[in-house]
Amino acid sequence: MLETPVTPQPLPTRKPVIVGISQGDVNGIGLEVIIKTFSDPTMLEICTPVLFSSGKTIAHHRRVLQAEHFNYNMINSLDNIPARKFNLYNCYNEEVPMELGKETPAGGLYAVKSLTTACEALERGKIEALVTAPINKHNTHSEEFPFAGHTGYLDQRFGKGNSVMMLISGELRVALLTEHIPVSEVAASISVEKILKKLSILNKTLKEDFSIEKPRIAILGLNPHAGDGGTLGKEEQEIIKPAINKAQKDGLLAYGPYPADGFFGNHAFQKFDAVLAMYHDQGLIPFKYMAFETGVNFTAGISVIRTSPDHGTAYDIAGKNKASEASFRHAVFMACDLVRTRKEYQKLVANRLRVSVPAQQDGE
Repeated sequence: MLETPVTPQPLPTRKPVIVGISQGDVNGIGLEVIIKTFSDPTMLEICTPVLFSSGKTIAHHRRVLQAEHFNYNMINSLDNIPARKFNLYNCYNEEVPMELGKETPAGGLYAVKSLTTACEALERGKIEALVTAPINKHNTHSEEFPFAGHTGYLDQRFGKGNSVMMLISGELRVALLTEHIPVSEVAASISVEKILKKLSILNKTLKEDFSIEKPRIAILGLNPHAGDGGTLGKEEQEIIKPAINKAQKDGLLAYGPYPADGFFGNHAFQKFDAVLAMYHDQGLIPFKYMAFETGVNFTAGISVIRTSPDHGTAYDIAGKNKASEASFRHAVFMACDLVRTRKEYQKLVANRLRVSVPAQQDGE
């Protein structure tokens, strides 16, 4: 007897994530890598992009790149954003003086205008994630924007002092204890309390945003050879090791401190889910050496999803059609993945809470 054939059911389609994009410095490579990324039509199956810029600005860059094939859809409202289109939300109408490859006040002013408008959309729930194109910390800094880059601003707006800057490429995740401060101030900025706070935030994001049930975190030392038993510095013995001991007592799988050079040189990082570096260049020089084309900057610990490429404005090649969009594309991919992973985690927690609450008996 023949079996009744089973009609295959279509797999559920995933709704594209609505990703807001800030334009960065109009004189850098930000708009070039944006145009190159979304010239690939398959990207519009993955996400619904919304660029916060202006028609005049994007038209200028499209003309410079000779990218007449690149089409965009102008929208005046963030309600009912069309899917499968590259959407452009006009956040200013005036003509912006553009000098590709140069640092100018206008480059900083309109980078901030794009960023703040995109963040307003995030707060209102009009977009689900933010991918930021590179800015110049010098021309964006002002009384109105007193921040050394995106992370400080996003931390104040969405994190309340709880953010951690992370660079990610595949299984390599490097977080920073201190960020954009002079090297001369690093040692004084390290404390047991600060390490414990950053470890807690890092542990939480690895669970909630990367689905790692029991994250293993490596902590680097500050001094050469991790202080060499106190011979080359006391911070490891007096601050870093006590913080690790306390974290372990609190149930975190934290280990170290490890000498930074050997740790990356012998690939010890592969045994851990994340690495906490003491300062910017200690973590980012090895990271960018290994993953410059694929690296993504992720702001962990804030209430919204924000990613960015791991490079800067690259004025030296701006307007020359030489910039690689690889890192920006990875930043878009990661933003979409993080939105979905965080939503799944929140559903899982909500279900656990419902199961753990006992049903009320009659008469109670």
